[in-house]
Amino acid sequence: MRKLLSTAHLITSMPLLAGAALLGLAAAPPVARAQESQVIDVPGFADFLTVDGDTVWATNKGRVERWSLKGKLAETPLAHPCGAMAILAGSLWVANCADGTLNRIDLATAKLTATIATGVANTYGETNVVAGAGSIWIASDKKGVISRIDPATNAVIATIAVDSDTFYLAYGFGSLWAVSAPHQTIQRIDAATNTVVKSATLGKEPGFLVAGEGAVWVQEQGDGTLARIDAVSGEVTGRVKVGANLKWGDIDAGGGKVWLRTTDDQVFAVIDAKTLAIVARVGKPSGSGALRYTDAGVWTTAHDHHTLTWWTAPAMPAPAVK
Repeated sequence: MRKLLSTAHLITSMPLLAGAALLGLAAAPPVARAQESQVIDVPGFADFLTVDGDTVWATNKGRVERWSLKGKLAETPLAHPCGAMAILAGSLWVANCADGTLNRIDLATAKLTATIATGVANTYGETNVVAGAGSIWIASDKKGVISRIDPATNAVIATIAVDSDTFYLAYGFGSLWAVSAPHQTIQRIDAATNTVVKSATLGKEPGFLVAGEGAVWVQEQGDGTLARIDAVSGEVTGRVKVGANLKWGDIDAGGGKVWLRTTDDQVFAVIDAKTLAIVARVGKPSGSGALRYTDAGVWTTAHDHHTLTWWTAPAMPAPAVK
């Protein structure tokens, strides 16, 4: 793929495919209008993202960086920052796959303030750290352990036994949600008791997930589907086919939509959270990367192209009426 320009330009969303919902095929909605995007050259390997107001933090080779549309604002050296990060208690929390630690970075100064020996379950970096119930949570052992950290003390206050190879986490609706790809399970963890209270079966190679817009949403990477999980029952209540696969991407929710960073077909796809209709496919494929939604727009990375992109809020059309 040719190198992206580091100036604002228009990118037209690609033709839509009809989404397959649990009870049948959804009607294909109109194509979303073009969106402006600003592409920023980021040397190295900009990957996972966490939004901090009008700025965004990104993992990179040997460092974590803070960016705005005006350029890089700060960086913090870290041997191998890996996985999606979390913000809590005035700090950025990021895993270091080089030594299996959880690291705390002060948001105001970008200084490393604590290193906690938690372990990191997936040292290849396909994992995430999440915040919820006043705590930080990290998948800390591939044998099946999640660690809970108190930001007041920087100490591990609980460990939760889960399925082996549980790497992917999300917090929402009063629970921690955890996915194991080999077991094809999503596990609901009660934050009050630190125990698994529900487990449901997913499709092939489930990966990253997000809790929001009325449900929990999981990439079924091997099937190319997005699964909707009921936040009360913990069961799968719907699916939409997005592509041949959803490997090496990312997921977020907001504005009544689910946002999927994809590797094939487009940069990201947008799914209506109520109807499961695919309302937009945006940008030309740019390989693996991350995505984070804000009310004003969407941030994406394309680490093989060394870019960070800002997409302004799209003017999404209403789904087609049957």
